[in-house]
Amino acid sequence: MNSCVFIIFSFLLLLLVTATTSQLVAVGEVGDDRNMKKCLDNERLALLLFKAPLHDPNDTLSTWTADQHDCCNWSGITCSNQTGHVTGLDIHFYVLGGEISHSLVNLTYLSRLDLSGNSFHGTIPTVIGSLTELRYLDLSENSFYGTIPPEFGNLTNLQVLSLRYVGGCRVEKVEWLSHLSHLEVLHIDGISLAKQNHWVNVILSLPKLSILSLQGCELSQVMYPYSSFLNSSSSSIHTLYLGGNNLTSSMYSWFFPLTSNKLVELHLSSNMLDGIPKYLGNISSLEILKFAENSAVVKFPDFLNNLSGCTSLSLQYLIAPGSQFTGSLSDEIQKFSSLKCLFIAGSHLNGSISEKLWELPSLEILDVSYNNLTVPSTIHNSNLSYVNLFDMRSCKVGPHFPKWIETLKNLTSLDLANTGILDTTPPDFWAMWPSRLIYMNLSSNNISGMIPDLSSNFAKKSAIDLSSNTFHGPIPNVPSALLSLNLSRNKFSGGISFICQIVDGLLYFLDLSHNSLSGQLPDCLWHLKQLKVLNLGHNNLFGRLPPSIGSLIELEALYLYKNDLSGELPLSLKNCTSLISLNLGANKFSGNVPVWIGESLSKLYVVILRSNNFFGNIPLPLCQLANLQILDLSMNHLHGTIPSCLSNLTSMVQEGFSQDELYYTIGII
Repeated sequence: MNSCVFIIFSFLLLLLVTATTSQLVAVGEVGDDRNMKKCLDNERLALLLFKAPLHDPNDTLSTWTADQHDCCNWSGITCSNQTGHVTGLDIHFYVLGGEISHSLVNLTYLSRLDLSGNSFHGTIPTVIGSLTELRYLDLSENSFYGTIPPEFGNLTNLQVLSLRYVGGCRVEKVEWLSHLSHLEVLHIDGISLAKQNHWVNVILSLPKLSILSLQGCELSQVMYPYSSFLNSSSSSIHTLYLGGNNLTSSMYSWFFPLTSNKLVELHLSSNMLDGIPKYLGNISSLEILKFAENSAVVKFPDFLNNLSGCTSLSLQYLIAPGSQFTGSLSDEIQKFSSLKCLFIAGSHLNGSISEKLWELPSLEILDVSYNNLTVPSTIHNSNLSYVNLFDMRSCKVGPHFPKWIETLKNLTSLDLANTGILDTTPPDFWAMWPSRLIYMNLSSNNISGMIPDLSSNFAKKSAIDLSSNTFHGPIPNVPSALLSLNLSRNKFSGGISFICQIVDGLLYFLDLSHNSLSGQLPDCLWHLKQLKVLNLGHNNLFGRLPPSIGSLIELEALYLYKNDLSGELPLSLKNCTSLISLNLGANKFSGNVPVWIGESLSKLYVVILRSNNFFGNIPLPLCQLANLQILDLSMNHLHGTIPSCLSNLTSMVQEGFSQDELYYTIGII
């Protein structure tokens, strides 16, 4: 090649490489700039105008400032990676208040707007209806009033719409919903539909709707919920909430078109339904049925029988506490082979529990408490190996301790309170669920015997209630991570040094009252900093209160009545500033009534120091206890005049506690 030609060719190649490199660098710089998501000026201004009138007590919008130019980095804001446009405004539960600015109209690329769980008020701005890119809109749990804008019908891309409990909001005409053909989730709980005739037709016009919640919408007042012509296509709804509408069984005529074999979850609680239609028992997909707090009388065997079609094979959760069921838990229950949860507490059932209940292979939760049901003493073919919560409180289980309890190998919660058991616990009972139980309640029976070491028999953060029985002997070692322990009204004796083993600081309730416990209160209470209730009343404890009692800074109730405790009240007790009720009556405490009771324990409602050896004057600072309703200083050695300022304690003349509340508050029960 000619040398000149070569030099010229090389020069041209160098220019080409240089130009190409420059172009590549330029392209890279543009790409990097786009990835920065820097927001647009008009959208930043719209957000600042949105913030301006709002009340923000927790300063949750502190990043929303004019000098922070990139609003894409502001709290609750999402932007597009490609364009920088604001696509999401999500400030749910930010504790904001005020009216919604119309500046939202400039956020035309919003696809998600979540203002739920705040205190926004005023009317819902109609301009939200112009944000046609919205796919998710949640204005729930605010204080809006007025009409829900029919302009929401313009939001044709909307997939989720939630307007739950928005105060005095109402729907003028529900027809605008029919334009939302992409809607999948609709929550309008608490918004009246009382005047919305043919609303069922509108709902059935939404081809993708899968979750519908109409709780507390006054549906019982709708005169014509559907027209004579209904869309023949089957409903797409798989979760349906209709609770709290005072519905009677007449609703089943318009309810039928909303059901199909896509229905998985159905909520009919807090109505006046006197049964279940047979067609509901043919839904082969239904897994969850809630029928709680229905006020009409329902025969429970008929209820089960009407569900005993295909539904009996699919139903996993039957939740119906507080309903007016009559009859027994009959043999029909055996058909529900997929049942995982049977929760029918307080439902007025009577008669015997069918042994067929024990044959359900998948049952995990069984709560039939507060019914008048009788449990068979002997149960054959028990198959409840998966049950982890078992509650028969106030049913008839006794007089013998049930042998079938041994078949419940996987329990985490056991409640046999007030079940008429007059017996001792079986030898292996306490060791049946090592480190598994988180709750045990055997209270209000007549169970006797001594209790072995429990320190390794319960899971962490567990609660034990053995109160109102005839257990005796010393209190055993207990798990160190207990949350609650109630051993009151038994015959326990000996000391209470076991308290020093509860070292994880989780215990919030301890009641050892009405036993025969003796000895001194150990000085190790600094472990119990979460304790709210300490009741050691009606025992034989003696000696002074330990200084560590002042470590109980969360303590709300201290009951030490009817013991043999003595000495002056420790100064450290003034640190227990959360105290509401203090009962130290019927002991041998002495010294002056401490002035710090009035100066430091300002939350006190109850002060009982009766039947002690206090002397001196009644201290004037007691008049500072503005919440005080009960003051008992009787049967001491006090002298002098009663302070006239006690007449300023006006809480004493206000309506106070009921008798049971009073007895509990002062520590008698």
